[in-house]
Amino acid sequence: MTLKTGLALSIERPGYPAPPDLAERRAQMAAGIAAGMFATMVPPLETELAGLRTLRFDPPGTPRGYVLQLHGGGFRIGRPEFEGPFAEALAARCGVTIVVPQYRLSPETPFPGGLNDALAALQALQALSEEADEAPLIVSGDSAGAGLAASIGLMTAAGLTSRVDGLVLLSPWLDLTVTAPSFAANAASDPLFGTKSARVAADLYLQGFDPQHPLASPVFAGDRDLQDYPPCLISVGTGEVLLDDSWRFHARLNALGRDSRLVALDGMEHVAVVRGRDLPGSAETFAAITSFVDGILERAPRPGED
Repeated sequence: MTLKTGLALSIERPGYPAPPDLAERRAQMAAGIAAGMFATMVPPLETELAGLRTLRFDPPGTPRGYVLQLHGGGFRIGRPEFEGPFAEALAARCGVTIVVPQYRLSPETPFPGGLNDALAALQALQALSEEADEAPLIVSGDSAGAGLAASIGLMTAAGLTSRVDGLVLLSPWLDLTVTAPSFAANAASDPLFGTKSARVAADLYLQGFDPQHPLASPVFAGDRDLQDYPPCLISVGTGEVLLDDSWRFHARLNALGRDSRLVALDGMEHVAVVRGRDLPGSAETFAAITSFVDGILERAPRPGED
């Protein structure tokens, strides 16, 4: 696949087994999930989407639209269960069906494996949308998952993917060079993500691939690739090391006249709205997300409309 600039999406490459410390972290998270971490009030439907293990959260009644939610975890430790309480709340509030696939992780599957999985899930979800009279379709993600969502936005703008009506980017990781000034400026105020962790995660994911490729780091996309970018909402805490990623991407989109809304909140930690509704900034972020989603659902074109 190629963007308008001629940049190509690389073929998949073999990876290598997770190092012992990463395998141990994954095991600890699996044990925590089994013990009830990220439990929802109503268990989600566990299903498959494009061959990927997927959790599905349905609203009461007929869904107004569909959301592909991509979990975070630095491309290396994420699980769909991370999104459970957030997805359940958003599905109920906005009347949408939310699907959270388990995309392949690094280092076993380097770039672009995770992105390919996200695209396959999007295509499968598009089929559901078409069965529901072209119901609106939104792609959302947090941290690394938001980076995947932003890359899908680039491919949508280039006409290479199924229709996407809107994007929700929560604390997005959009620059895998790990050189943004906010990594140093906010090192003391971001306890969850730092320069060392980001560099390790980027190396495991890229495995020698160009960190400035726009589909790996969307902040490096050219103006032509952003011209038809879908409407998006970007959420970030002003004390996050990823603050500059959000500011830069939002500024680029706004300069090109695209519909981008940035919600930057003081005192909010990394992906707070996904981690807990009682955390500082979560309520304000959730309100911004629901307002954005409602707007997309209300103005998305219906069959027969221009």
